[in-house]
Amino acid sequence: FASTRRAYYKRPLFRRCCASRVSVGAMAEWSPDSWQGKQALQMAEWEEKETAAKVLEKLGKLPPLVQPSEADRLKQLLAEAARGERFIIQGGDCAERFLDCEGDRLETQIKLVLQLGAVIEHITSKPPVCIARIAGQYGKPRSKPTETVDGQEIMSFKGDNINGFDVKDRKWDPERLLLGYWHSAATLNFLRGFTAAADPKEALAVDVSSLGSSADFAKISADAEAMSGKDKGAGAMEFFTAHEAMQLDLEQALTRKVGGKFYNLSAHLVWIGDRTRQVNGAHVEYFRGIANPIGVKVGPSMKNDELKELLQILNPQKEEGRVVLITRYGAGKAEELLTGHIQAVKESGIPVVWQCDPVHGNGVVASNKYKTRRVDDIMKELLEVAAVHKKLGSILGGIHLEMSGQATITECVGGTCGITEEGLTKNYETYCDPRLNYSQAVETTFKVAYEMAEASRLTPPTASGRSRLEPCGSTKVEARGRCSPGWADAPLEVLWPRLYPR
Repeated sequence: FASTRRAYYKRPLFRRCCASRVSVGAMAEWSPDSWQGKQALQMAEWEEKETAAKVLEKLGKLPPLVQPSEADRLKQLLAEAARGERFIIQGGDCAERFLDCEGDRLETQIKLVLQLGAVIEHITSKPPVCIARIAGQYGKPRSKPTETVDGQEIMSFKGDNINGFDVKDRKWDPERLLLGYWHSAATLNFLRGFTAAADPKEALAVDVSSLGSSADFAKISADAEAMSGKDKGAGAMEFFTAHEAMQLDLEQALTRKVGGKFYNLSAHLVWIGDRTRQVNGAHVEYFRGIANPIGVKVGPSMKNDELKELLQILNPQKEEGRVVLITRYGAGKAEELLTGHIQAVKESGIPVVWQCDPVHGNGVVASNKYKTRRVDDIMKELLEVAAVHKKLGSILGGIHLEMSGQATITECVGGTCGITEEGLTKNYETYCDPRLNYSQAVETTFKVAYEMAEASRLTPPTASGRSRLEPCGSTKVEARGRCSPGWADAPLEVLWPRLYPR
């Protein structure tokens, strides 16, 4: 295991281009395999090299799971979210499990993502961009390559496409990459069929019955009822897929050249984790060359100058919708950290989409040793991040949650459903990080939507009772998110604080 640990944390450099950081203009020519000359962290190393080579060759010949035009459309929608014209709802399992590739579970999962998007649109008038952590989120980074169970050192569980959760299945097995592809294909086939055939009005009906003890239940219930009465077009069922692209040999095998561009056609959007975003690392090298929209997790360890350099590498053409910065700080840290990161992005001159991940920085261990998260901490970080963006004049384009459409799981503490630490044992399913259940995810999204609506609501009303300046979204929206006609007749004392809040 000693050799495995060394390889896990510091993959040997096959070709060291330069020991120091290089400028964007001096970057070497890119190819889908150019990452192999860089330091690669968190990747599984295959003992059976011949088997791995055959698997990767097969994956390179299999049909793509998504289409380039779909990835291009998502990039366009993300650009709109960055301008405040849309809002991103992204969520799903921490790590998908092969055993959950069942119709009922997949249906509840995609329904949850789409329903949360419908909540945002109803309350804020911003059309959603719905992205699911699905059809490929089978791998996870781990703090250590091995762990000790019953006195025995075994490989850490890195997700179903690497090894099994059962102790006897912990060997890193390259043939599981093919299993991951087949399960992703089956998942996508079902989701595409379901969203094409389902009645949007029925599929998007939000169940708020579990929120009865909420202080806002009357308002939530009224909004849910109003939503159910709206006619919804087929566009309301649009979704996109995403996963963390961690196992780069797999991602390379699913990369295809289309015209003059290379796309990762395993998903519409892929992201770099907080542990694999090294400027000179293999993951950044791979990501800089693909045409997909890409995400980057931004945690407390990200330095301001590092962020600027990262953006210059990943988006030198300053393409809108290209890079999503997914901040994950932890409750109480946003004011200090996000302020510097926003300033760094402004100084870079590179457009980004800001997204808040309020779950990954808020993990705790309960008194009974269960890994969990507190709903209150999640909401606190969300509101803190929104406040910082408002204060600095930047735009929060969306949220990113680990959640499940299952109503009965008990993995996160709190919320109106009242899960306690003792209650975690009732139905704790996850193999990795804890997820919000259906009730907690719906409650969180309603609170975010109400906060967004409140922030955009202006007072005082005119003598006629109408607000002097209508909130963006409640009137016709012109290109690039400018509102009309409310802006035209707004008095200066109303307009100025809206544009330049203290």
